[in-house]
Amino acid sequence: MRREENDLLTRTDAGTPMGELFRRYWLPALTCDELPYPDCPPVRIPLLGERLIAIRDSSGRSAILQEACPHRQASLYFGRCEDGGIRCAYHGWKFDADGRCLDIPSEPAASRAREQIRVRAYPTLERGGVVWVYMGPPELMPAPPELEWATLPTCNLFVTRRLQECNYLQTMEGGLDSSHLSWLHRGTISSDPVLGTGQAGADSRILGIIAADRNPRYDSVRTAGGLLLGARRVAGEGLYYWRITQFLMPCFNIIAPTGDLTLNAQAWVPLDDYNCWSWAVNYYVDKPLGEAEREAMRRGGGLHVEFVPGTHQSAANRGNDYHLDRAAQRRGDNFTGIPSFAMQDTAVQESQGRIADRTLEHLVSSDDGIIVTRRLLLNAARDNRAGRPIPGLQPQAQAVRAASLIVPQADLNQVDTAPLRPLARDRRDWAA
Repeated sequence: MRREENDLLTRTDAGTPMGELFRRYWLPALTCDELPYPDCPPVRIPLLGERLIAIRDSSGRSAILQEACPHRQASLYFGRCEDGGIRCAYHGWKFDADGRCLDIPSEPAASRAREQIRVRAYPTLERGGVVWVYMGPPELMPAPPELEWATLPTCNLFVTRRLQECNYLQTMEGGLDSSHLSWLHRGTISSDPVLGTGQAGADSRILGIIAADRNPRYDSVRTAGGLLLGARRVAGEGLYYWRITQFLMPCFNIIAPTGDLTLNAQAWVPLDDYNCWSWAVNYYVDKPLGEAEREAMRRGGGLHVEFVPGTHQSAANRGNDYHLDRAAQRRGDNFTGIPSFAMQDTAVQESQGRIADRTLEHLVSSDDGIIVTRRLLLNAARDNRAGRPIPGLQPQAQAVRAASLIVPQADLNQVDTAPLRPLARDRRDWAA
């Protein structure tokens, strides 16, 4: 990769090509639970290089505003939410959820100064237990997100976000890389309390195939929303096992399930060029999550982590080598000696540096998913700047699922696809 391409892909501040692309989509900002009641304390939520806060006003409406008060640039985070807005702690200036200035206490009653002053406010909506934000041109605002998990009742979902101390792209590329399952997560995927055979409904046969065939073959297909990424492993005499992951623009991932367990989704939203918010979602389409499942996720099972209390920082982190246990590694408890599935990913991704230098890479055939995703993002950023259409904005383009299936080693056109059709949310989508 040329350095200018690496810079284009990884820089997301306002005015950059990739920053402009991200701003064309609804993005997850924070969970609804982080704004638990009207006039609750504000939440800092930096996104795409901008210092922002989230509030829930007296009517219960969520809002995302610039953090700096336009008076003297003091942080509104220290302010107080009351009577339909947030009041700055420094001089009492007050702003509503649309960014309008409601009050300047030090000005005479007849003054109209407040009518000329606003803070930047971005549209929000709440779906799937998440406060979503749109930061792009108002006239280009797309329809609300229709990712399957975002349309479900919150009882069917478990959603977390955490700080990851590196650029969004290398965390996203980890989620699109199926070959590392057989190495980085060796010994962990089978024992994980959310993903592994300890859970009722886990398919031990599939986990065995992933462990046995460490040389999968890859294919990718462009879709209306992004990419379908397939990894094929040998599943026994005359059989293949396919893991099919869906990547949706600009930063969403739907992961192939393992047996009859919860479905998994991820998102990676740039906080700035050097950090990102890593989202993890577990869900059932047709039933609520059980309390035992939720507790396993709270304790760091699957794609989730245990947090430093009161923060979005994982308890295992670069400062303590992600709880690396060399004795466990020597015993073969797992391949890395890092106990958590999510922290194994984080350790190798953060070890690449705050922004990975892709000019030094040597990519091979198993990196097909990485290569096609980079190309998709680069082309979309250029098309967006040129005013051409970009993928993934239409709700129907987001109506996809991942798949995990064993099929005969034959032309797939000759395979009975009836068992696969439930994977499509709408039969009309299946042919596509």
